[in-house]
Amino acid sequence: MSTNATVASAVLPARSRESGHHARLVAAYVIAIALILGIFGYGLDYYTASSAERPFSPKHALLRPSGHIGINLGILGLVMFVVIFLYPLRKRWPWLARQGSTKRWLDFHVLLGLSAPFVIALHSSFKFRGIAGVAFWIMLAVSLSGVVGRYLYGQIPRQLNAAEMSRKELQDLQQDFTRRLSEEKMLPEENLREALKLPSQAQVDKLPVLVALVYMFALDLARPLRIARLRRHALTLGERTASLGGLLASQHADLERAITTVREEAALAKRILFLTRSQQVFHLWHVIHKPFSYTFAVLALGHVVVVFLMGYL
Repeated sequence: MSTNATVASAVLPARSRESGHHARLVAAYVIAIALILGIFGYGLDYYTASSAERPFSPKHALLRPSGHIGINLGILGLVMFVVIFLYPLRKRWPWLARQGSTKRWLDFHVLLGLSAPFVIALHSSFKFRGIAGVAFWIMLAVSLSGVVGRYLYGQIPRQLNAAEMSRKELQDLQQDFTRRLSEEKMLPEENLREALKLPSQAQVDKLPVLVALVYMFALDLARPLRIARLRRHALTLGERTASLGGLLASQHADLERAITTVREEAALAKRILFLTRSQQVFHLWHVIHKPFSYTFAVLALGHVVVVFLMGYL
């Protein structure tokens, strides 16, 4: 068997597993969104009613926190929290650490972290008082900080040497495509330089940590616009309109291959450039995220104990 065949046989199953994970993740997001929007739509008139009017609503017996739907939403929220806290426990339980990859666990950890506040808000019928109210706002802060953490996780290459190698390969490909495109006069070289423009390492090292985080995010937001500008130079007026000003892919295979290379090179170069800052912000994020998470867990546990003692379950 040739080397290429061996590599292909190894890559294809990996791609198949990754596509399967992506499909399951998308399905989970669709189910979560449908559940939340479905219950919210059904109970909209109840949730927008005043506290004095709610007991007279025909939906009160179902949607109040101790109602049939409300209590089941609370149980669902509790199960979600248990699964959420399994993610950090993987580091301490060898058996659990062997179940799936960290990235896949993190993807579902983020999904549950984003969905849980909405489920709990529906469970409480949007009345946040007492211990449960304090726990909800802390949970919301944890959820929002989790989005930041997931972004930072994606900015740190798992293996810097591998990332550098990938970057060199992408640079070689990009130079080849740049040469070919320049010869075909598809894209001006100055526009390629503009699409790949980044600050120097010295400039990045001088930035305060939080400013660097905002700068990273701004570069990611600006990249699709830079790519669109790059694509527009090779398209006719009609093609520009069909691609929404270059935001969507065109029908030119060579052009799209080159643009894909440019996009990947720009993204990877930015991650390596901001690596030190990303690690610093990620460490700071852990310092903030963990205490909030543990505080929420204590308050949520207190709420559950009170619910049992009051006889609601």
